[in-house]
Amino acid sequence: REGLPGYDWVGFYLVDPVRPRELLLGPFAGADTDHRRIPFGRGLCGQVAESELTMVVDDVQAADNYLSCSMDVRSEHVVPILVEGRFVGQLDIDSHAAARFGPEDRRLCERICARLAEGPLFR
Repeated sequence: REGLPGYDWVGFYLVDPVRPRELLLGPFAGADTDHRRIPFGRGLCGQVAESELTMVVDDVQAADNYLSCSMDVRSEHVVPILVEGRFVGQLDIDSHAAARFGPEDRRLCERICARLAEGPLFR
């Protein structure tokens, strides 16, 4: 969050081990959020949990099913974390700038999530 301009909120949502169709907020940096638990399918994070595909939204106000965390958020980037093909969590990044996330951001975040999936945290 501190190293990249426009990465205004950076956090992880992890699959709840007790309720496997819900995400729980894990470590994050940025403003506090009321969205500490998100059902699969709800909001952008819930959609990524179901699709298991990276989602980049240039204008969250135009997105269907968007859960607003802050009136300041303009764009969002959500990247799944898959361990041996199994969805275990995601990296969620919000920006106060519209269309903040480009191809370089996507590559960086997907590499980070792939590295996390290889590590001991999810094994």
